[in-house]
Amino acid sequence: MVEVAATARPPVCKLMDYGKFKYESAVKARESRKNQTQTIVKEIKLRPKIDPHDYGTKKGHVERFLKAGDKVKVTIMFRGREQSRPELGFRLLQKLADDVQELGFVESQAKQDGRNMIMVIGPHKRAPERKPESKLDRPSLAEVQEAARQEAQPRPVPSPRSAAPVAAETIVEAPAPASSDV
Repeated sequence: MVEVAATARPPVCKLMDYGKFKYESAVKARESRKNQTQTIVKEIKLRPKIDPHDYGTKKGHVERFLKAGDKVKVTIMFRGREQSRPELGFRLLQKLADDVQELGFVESQAKQDGRNMIMVIGPHKRAPERKPESKLDRPSLAEVQEAARQEAQPRPVPSPRSAAPVAAETIVEAPAPASSDV
């Protein structure tokens, strides 16, 4: 006897093979895990006084992460007197969010956390992928069988004579007559 629904009133039980029940529940759990996707959060660290070329490199990393479907945590680290100018970091994060707008959206807005300012960017939901072939695009069974028949038919083997190149005209020069002046 296997308890199927313990929370129901009265509890529901069923007569069945317990080993089979455990196996089927394990298979269901495995199938549900297979369809799950794990969320990966990648982190990029910047400074407020970043060079334009370095910014482009970091932006390229963010784009690559978003294309792969990962979330990106962008951290701006303030040091020394930079801490008194958090608006520089905020502007930099807004610029990055605008630059990668077509690949992702801002999940959590920029907020100051001690000496760091943090913002999280998540990828856009992907459109469901279309199956490679629809039923209309596939060849019918008759077409497949006809193609197989044509492949199975023996092909004529060319004879060695027909394989030799055929000369259009053969010009043979006659030897010059020997002169009789000796």
